[in-house]
Amino acid sequence: MVARAHVKHEDGPGGIAETVVETVADPAGAGPGDAAGAAAGSRPYRKRKGEGHVRRDEILTAAQRIFIEDGFEQATIRKIAARAGISPTALYLYFPDKQTILEELCEQAFAKLVQRMDAILAGGGGALDKVRRIMRAYIDFGLEHPDEYRLTFMVKALGRMSVDHRDPGARQPGQPGYSGPQAYARLRDAMADLIAEAGADGQDVDLATEVIWMSGHGLVSLMIGNSPRFRAHKEELVEALIRTQLYGILRR
Repeated sequence: MVARAHVKHEDGPGGIAETVVETVADPAGAGPGDAAGAAAGSRPYRKRKGEGHVRRDEILTAAQRIFIEDGFEQATIRKIAARAGISPTALYLYFPDKQTILEELCEQAFAKLVQRMDAILAGGGGALDKVRRIMRAYIDFGLEHPDEYRLTFMVKALGRMSVDHRDPGARQPGQPGYSGPQAYARLRDAMADLIAEAGADGQDVDLATEVIWMSGHGLVSLMIGNSPRFRAHKEELVEALIRTQLYGILRR
């Protein structure tokens, strides 16, 4: 069987024509037993209008793997396009550069975390319980999604997403860096309620929020950084960290 390049067109965002290069079977070079497979393999698949979001998700998935495997600096649009099965030209219809792809991946990760936090805040329980559960949700999210966590919190190429995390209005929905301050604001609100409930009115709410957030980040970073000893004692460490940090904050 002989492989040949086949060029097809798909509908990109807004119905824009998208050119995709595929490798398909060449019936002319196929042996007698390959005829049926070659015929089937040579049929191009054309995404219908309105399926541009599928291609976008495929690009994001491919990019995430490339960023993790090769590192952000070594990743290229050509590599990402090849992993997604499209041409670099087609990829540019969705993203202007790899930085924008990374920003989208990080925004999606933060948005998932915000959803978990909102569910906790909407539920019952006192302020202490909510802070505990929000921190647990943060830590669990990092451990359940180590690749997303590394890209979101441990990659140095997020300059355009750098905003004041204390200002939830610094970015608008849809802009890079929007959901990060939103996640911080959820934890801060819960900490403010806890400090008020405990009568520790002189406590700096932002400082207390940053301290407990940084502690959770350190624990997640160590656990996903190939530290078997930490992972073996996950439950004890998570509970001890949250309990110790909250005790220290409220006792000041």
